[in-house]
Amino acid sequence: MSKPTVVGLFAGCGGLDLGFKKAGFEIIWANDFDKDSVKTYEENIGKHIVLGDITKIKSSEIPSGFDVLLGGFPCQGFSVANIKRSVKDERNFLYLEMLRIIKDKRPKFFVAENVKGILSLGKGEVMKMIISDFEDIGYKVDYRMLKASDYGVPQHRERVFIIGNRIGCENPFPEKTHGLSNDLFNQNIKPYVTAQEAVGHLKSVRTRDKPFKLNGKTIYNHVARMNVSDKFWGRKHKVNQFDICDYLKKWREGSGWSTKKIDEYFGYAHTAGHWFRKDNNSGSIPNPDDWRELKKLLKFDDKYDKQVTELEEKTIVFEQSLRISNWEEPSDTLTATGPEIHPNKKRRMSVRECAILQSFPDNFVLHGAIGSMYKQIGNAVAPKLAEKIAKLIFKLI
Repeated sequence: MSKPTVVGLFAGCGGLDLGFKKAGFEIIWANDFDKDSVKTYEENIGKHIVLGDITKIKSSEIPSGFDVLLGGFPCQGFSVANIKRSVKDERNFLYLEMLRIIKDKRPKFFVAENVKGILSLGKGEVMKMIISDFEDIGYKVDYRMLKASDYGVPQHRERVFIIGNRIGCENPFPEKTHGLSNDLFNQNIKPYVTAQEAVGHLKSVRTRDKPFKLNGKTIYNHVARMNVSDKFWGRKHKVNQFDICDYLKKWREGSGWSTKKIDEYFGYAHTAGHWFRKDNNSGSIPNPDDWRELKKLLKFDDKYDKQVTELEEKTIVFEQSLRISNWEEPSDTLTATGPEIHPNKKRRMSVRECAILQSFPDNFVLHGAIGSMYKQIGNAVAPKLAEKIAKLIFKLI
């Protein structure tokens, strides 16, 4: 038998599609309008994704005869984080594009995902309108808010899933498998997967631009923003970047190591070059871990060790995010705007750590600038939860 087939709208980097692919479906067509997301999707899931605005794509351009339509339609207008959300927000009506294609293509099932803010928008009237529109074209529709951590994802992520079908069966939702370890009412519940269990192996591993090996496994996208908030580890002593630059250049010139080779050694793209650049706008001083590693290469003396490596906990007066990531329990919800502070308070959670907390596989490689990669992960559906939904639909089909 051939595999049941899927079309994915508003696919992003492909979390929902990946879950269905893992469950045994074949994704035959997908769409998104973000270039970085499409590049990420192409590398990890398939070349069947089309870059473009769905409002300008005719139904005739989409394959027919597929079994399931997926659509994590844009949620910014519905988000509880968006205090200006409105029934009039044009992004709230992109679900009509999904409705159009369902009406024209008549798949057996559809699955839509959105933020929980959709439930309260317009005092609940928007959700009633959406359900009614899908029912009017002949589908039995149900929705439920699911928390990803209840299904083995190391993240307390609540999202609304809308499932519809036209084959006369009950819409399936997965049974909870994880929870508090001392749940007296359900002895079969597994303990939540904590953030530490999921990403603890990267806690003390320095970030870098290029892939590297760790315990026999290749680690991709372990890059992170270094701006932390509230309390952070900063240098205890004043350091003059010009002095450090002259010092490092002198030792590098006699070492046989070029700037390019140092970058390659550290797995950076351009970072090391800034250590040897006497420029207030782009010059920088190595962090303590990089300084110690650089010392092994250039074999310089102890002149600046104290100034560069001694840290103390400091307070930042203003910073957008003050949250430090959970460690002994699942992570809080990852957002598209930027990650929480790592529990070590030295950096933000890395792109790779965020991907793991979203249950993406280790070999899933993201593309784009660091802000774009964070956004792709924050907007995605957790593949592990998507797979559990997909398996139930697979059985019914």
